[in-house]
Amino acid sequence: MEILGIDVGFGFTKATNGDEFIIFKSLFGEATEIQFRMSIGSVSFEENLHITIDDQSYFIGEFAEQQSNVRQFTLHQERLLTEFAKIFAITAAGSITEKYVPMNVVTGLPIGYYKQYHQQFVKILSGHHQIIFHQPDGSKVSRKININKVRMMPQPLGSIFNLLMDDNGKIVNTELGKQKVGVIDIGFRTTDFSIFDRLRYVERGSTTTDTGISRSFGFISKKLREESGVSIEIYRLYKAVETGSIKIQGKEYDISNIRDQVFSHTARIIANDIERLWAEDWDIDTVVLTGGGSMALAKYLQPLIVGDVLPLKNDIDTRLNNVQGYFKYGKYEWEKHSSESSPSPEE
Repeated sequence: MEILGIDVGFGFTKATNGDEFIIFKSLFGEATEIQFRMSIGSVSFEENLHITIDDQSYFIGEFAEQQSNVRQFTLHQERLLTEFAKIFAITAAGSITEKYVPMNVVTGLPIGYYKQYHQQFVKILSGHHQIIFHQPDGSKVSRKININKVRMMPQPLGSIFNLLMDDNGKIVNTELGKQKVGVIDIGFRTTDFSIFDRLRYVERGSTTTDTGISRSFGFISKKLREESGVSIEIYRLYKAVETGSIKIQGKEYDISNIRDQVFSHTARIIANDIERLWAEDWDIDTVVLTGGGSMALAKYLQPLIVGDVLPLKNDIDTRLNNVQGYFKYGKYEWEKHSSESSPSPEE
């Protein structure tokens, strides 16, 4: 048996088996024939993701962004599940496992979509799958995937388990387990607000909003179109937003000011949501910022939050917090620690 954590997000898909991680943009395109290949220097596995699944071939992630003429990307939850999730999840699972053994998978959904979609997601992932990885040299690697069990949970719970447990699924942060914790999980499309009181999920104050960083990216893209006349897809703006500049048709555009403005605006919206949603939960001990969007918004948002905010570490990729927690919980759940009571997520 192998345990995997898989996180299919609107921006990125992430997976880990504890030893390896894979992360790629949640984007696919048609697999076009490449007439000539040459690469100088090292090229990562994620940069050449060409797969076949269910008799359909796709380029995945950055490879699709670079090579495909027609690319598929969505900010719609139902489309993500019905048209994208299987492709991304099986690609991720096949990328980090070579053995045909039963897999137990832990994954999650935003709180606001959990009740409606979690059973559907389990059905999509469960069972036997086959995937072919096409190598740059023309060779093919076929892998069979057997997903035996799927455990679903609200996404922010992954970050709690990541802080609570070590890599073997053992509870090591006992103090956190005694606290009332508020989690702000900022993703690409959504932000989850959730409260866990001594590891019990609290419905009041837990919800999903559409205030992910994609809105900020969309506004930046709109401004760039006004200035350059070129429409930039939001999934191609990550590097530009990080560096504060982008070159379009040979001309450099400084986006640092507009980035700071829209991020400050987004941070204020999230801070207002915190005050409104958690007005009755004044006894929260610790606030946790997590999700890929937290890296971008932390310096704008943290000063607006009243309370004890757990500091973000510069050497931690917050995009991986949930999927690491999924894996750790899987270790706990399926490699039982008999001396501890299982903090089982509510179904």
